[in-house]
Order: sequence, then C-alpha cells, then structure tokens
Amino acid sequence: MSIRLRLALQFGSILAVTLLLFALVIYFATQHSRRTLSTQSLFKRTLVVGHAYADGQHHADPGHQASYRLYLQQLYRTLPSEEGRVYDAGNRLVFREGQGPAKSVPDVWLAEVRRSGRAVLEPETNYHEIVGLLYHDYYLGPLVVASSVDEDSRQQLAELRQLLAVGLLAALVVMGVGSWIFAGKALRPLRRMVQEVDGITATDLSQRLTQADGSTDEIGHLEQRFNRLLDRLELAFAGQRNFVRDVSHELRTPLTALIGELEVALLQAERPPVEYRRVLQSTLDSARQLTDLTNGLLQIACASDDPSQVSMGAVHLDELLLQAHEQLLRRHPTCRIDLDFDDAGFGSFTMRGNEALLLSAMLNVLDNACKFSACNNGIVTATMARNATRLTLLVVDEGPGLTAADLQQVFVPFFRAASARTVPGHGIGLPLTARIMALHGGEVRVKSGLGRGTQVWLEWPLVPVI
Repeated sequence: MSIRLRLALQFGSILAVTLLLFALVIYFATQHSRRTLSTQSLFKRTLVVGHAYADGQHHADPGHQASYRLYLQQLYRTLPSEEGRVYDAGNRLVFREGQGPAKSVPDVWLAEVRRSGRAVLEPETNYHEIVGLLYHDYYLGPLVVASSVDEDSRQQLAELRQLLAVGLLAALVVMGVGSWIFAGKALRPLRRMVQEVDGITATDLSQRLTQADGSTDEIGHLEQRFNRLLDRLELAFAGQRNFVRDVSHELRTPLTALIGELEVALLQAERPPVEYRRVLQSTLDSARQLTDLTNGLLQIACASDDPSQVSMGAVHLDELLLQAHEQLLRRHPTCRIDLDFDDAGFGSFTMRGNEALLLSAMLNVLDNACKFSACNNGIVTATMARNATRLTLLVVDEGPGLTAADLQQVFVPFFRAASARTVPGHGIGLPLTARIMALHGGEVRVKSGLGRGTQVWLEWPLVPVI
C-alpha cells in the first residue's frame, strides 16, 4: 500500500468517525428534545382534561355536562390517536374519551402517580406515550391519564435520518477525493526527491536535492540532511581517490628504484662483489621503504575503524613515552631527546586506549622532530603534563619550521612541505597521528614558523579508567 493511499485512508477514517459521531449526537439530541416537548404537551392536556372534568362534576345541569363532553371531544381531535381518562380515588375509570384504542395501565403505575403527583409510563414503541397527573387534591382528587402518538416527531426524525445519511455519504465522497488530492500534494516533494536521488551516482556526487526557498517543514529538513550527507560522501570519495592516487605514486617510487637497480645489475654479465653489495643494499633500502609505507597505510586503516572495533585498555602514557624514546634512539643514535614529566610525577598519566596505536602516534611525532632537528643539530624536548581535564604531550624541535601555507596542509596524507623534501619520509606521519588521536577522543595541534622550529601538542581528555 502506498503512503498516499495510507494517508488518505487514515485521514478519511478519522473524519468519517468524527462526522458519524456528530450525526448521532444531533439525531439523539433532537429525539430527546422532541420527546420532551411531546411529554410537556401531554401534561398540559391532562390539566385541561382535569379542569374540564372537575368543572362538569360541579354542575349537575345535563345541558352543561353535554356541552362539557362536546368540548372534550373537540379537544381530543387535535393530537393523533389521543386518549384521555379520569380515575376516581379508588382507581376506577369514571371517564374516557379519545380517538385511540383503549389500553389499560397497571395499578402500580397509578399508585406511583398518586404518590408523586405526576409520572410518565415508559414510552411504548411507535412513538406512543402515556402520562398521568393527580389533579388538584393529591389524595382525593381525580387522576387524569393522557396518551398520544407523536406523529410529528416520527415524521421529522425520519426526515432527519435521511438528511444525515445523505449528508454523511456526500461528506465521505468529498472527504475521500480531498484526502487523496491533498495527500498527493503533500507527498509531491518526496516524489521529486526520489527522482533526483535516482540521478545521483557514485561517479557524480556533485548533484544536490533541490530545496524550496524558506522551507522549514520535515521534508525541508530531510532535504538539508540528505544534502549534507552527500557533501560528506563527496568529500570521502574525493579523499579516497586522492589517497589511492597518492599511495600509487608513493609505492611506484621505491618499486621503480628497486626494479631499476635489478635491471642494471642484470645488464652486465660479471660485476665486482662490491657492486653487488651496493645493489643489494640499495634494493634492501627500497624494500624497507616499501615496508614502512605499507605499515603506515595499515595503521591509517586501523586508526580509521569504528572505535568499538578497536581493543581498548589501560595505557600508561609515561611508560609509552619511555618506549618511544628507546626506539627513537635506536633509529637516530645522534639525536638528543630530553624528557620532562612535569610535576604530576611518574605513573600519573594513565588513560584508556590502544597501546600499539598510541605508541605509533608518539613515534611519528618524535621521529619527525628528530629528522628535522638533525638538519640543525638541534635538541628535541618532549614534555608530558596533566591538568584537571586533559593529558598533554608537547614535542618541540629546532628544525627549519613550516610556513603558514604548509601548516594548512600538514594533516593531508602524503603532503610534504618544501623544507622537508630533502628529509626521508612519506608524509603520512601526522595524518596517521591525527586519526589515532581522534579515535581516542583527543586532538593534535601544530604551531610553527619558518626558521623557528615546530611545536606539536598531543592532547587527550582525562577520563577515568574503568
């Protein structure tokens, strides 16, 4: 079932039930009002009958009594099937006049009329009603009973039923057509969105959904969110394409050197042992470069995973920094790295994270500092600090520094600043570090100036280790 049909049926059902209840209320309210008016008319008629009967009893003149009976006969012809009765104190019928058939009333009800002064017998079917009234003297006076068929109510309620049925049927038709039209109009933006989404492919993510000017409804919000999603997807696809292109370029360089060295070595039938050692050393260096690059790419992929899929545990950053310091001294024996653990004391830098990834982040920053400081025979300083909310590792080198334009690109994979192109590397150290820090809820900040060295902050939120 389509959304349009479902909405039309739902709205139509709600309105149909509402109209039906409204029609029932009108009908039963009218019926009650008509019945009340009929009952009041009958009680008024009992007063007239009682008065006429009492007046006739007080005058023994036969002529007066004859005129009284004629008056009552003329009176009973005004209501359909009207009947009047008078009962004496012993509940004996002393007078009856009317057009309807004689119907007995129960003695219990007559007693109820004498006790309460007036009463209505439960209405019979076909709009026939009987009322009783104790005239004047509540103990000895005559008891007057009147009955009639409410023909006017029967006719008017029948016409009302017909009118309400026709009106309800017409309203249902109009409501169904209107619901279908307005549901289609409300869903028109969704149909347009579906058509536009069908035209967006992976090869062209530049298209966006058309947004109505000033639209603030739910569909407008959906269009905005979908366009933002497309922005993120386009950025991710562009980043992936650039990443693949840069990786291909970086992998091609050592592979080309490796293949070139081997081809040159094979061109000559016989070469001195020293030349073979040089070729082997060159190929070994290229193979190590490939290994380093591959490891870096694998670490970037690992750092980009869902945090819930990365194993986390208690990590002592101070001990990790000592490990990184030890490994860096083996890589760069001539580099001087000074460590400072601030005033927090050794063993106070514990957080929750992945030890291998955090060690890689520290090694990347310290390795960059050592490589660039070596150009100026500078000193690298690593300071571990802690405050009420954060853990911080500050690495300061005395290298050539970076320009303001280079600072905007340092987190782009494979970017190499002009001052760093003579230094071995692939340009994935800081991007990898940034992803590792983001995975742990932290951040990387870089401050540098040309000829003034570089400062790199690694900052983690201070979260209790569970």
